[in-house]
Amino acid sequence: MTAHPPPQPRIDTSKAHPARVYDWLLGGKDNYPVDQVVGERIPAEAKGNALRNRAYMRRAVAWVARQGVDQYLDIGTGIPTEPNLHQIAQETVPTARIVYADNDPIVLRHAEARLTGTAEGATDYIQADVRQPEAILDHARTLLDFGRPVALCLIALLHFVPDEDDPYGITRTLVDALPSGSYLLLSHTTFDEHPQYRDVVTTAYKEGEIPLRMRDRAEVARFFDGLELVEPGLVTAAHWYKDGPAPAPEPSGFYAGVARVP
Repeated sequence: MTAHPPPQPRIDTSKAHPARVYDWLLGGKDNYPVDQVVGERIPAEAKGNALRNRAYMRRAVAWVARQGVDQYLDIGTGIPTEPNLHQIAQETVPTARIVYADNDPIVLRHAEARLTGTAEGATDYIQADVRQPEAILDHARTLLDFGRPVALCLIALLHFVPDEDDPYGITRTLVDALPSGSYLLLSHTTFDEHPQYRDVVTTAYKEGEIPLRMRDRAEVARFFDGLELVEPGLVTAAHWYKDGPAPAPEPSGFYAGVARVP
């Protein structure tokens, strides 16, 4: 079952958007010259880092699904890239329900056509900004039961929320809505592994008018305050795995973790 998204607003192709830059890094086609300019200005390693972050998401969602979690709220979902989060979750739990949220109209354009799920489960989509956590939660409650565990996914998102927009407060609002037994899945870019790229990356995003706030490990760890980090804890994206073959221990430019709501 897939809910029908609302009428589609105009896509602004004159300004770069993080979802479309990320799509370009992943080798997608749903981006525009203005997004490609940003992507081409950052080091080539960014493409591999985007793929390693995506691989972390797949491993983390698959593990959470194996714990029996059948509800997911994915904010900053980005342009659909198979396998999508709902496909991973529903492979293990066919009845899983997933609510996606993103603030780029191009994601909405694909929602009805590509964010389809199993007959037993359901997917839904809302165009909204993470800076509107209450609106996202209100919509999510129309499909998800917040009386049971929910997996909140904030993948490669919060580095686009500057300090003045209170990313920690936003995350706390979302986490506080989750019942015990829920999970937070989060990844966040960092210069810790690539300090030599700080200036070029910062300049590229600034010139693309995309806010970017890279954070170090201690700053990323704050997003998990009050939660129980699942082993291996907060690590770089290529080092997060639970079972199966270990991924190659390469630099990823991302910190990643999964934590349980006590």
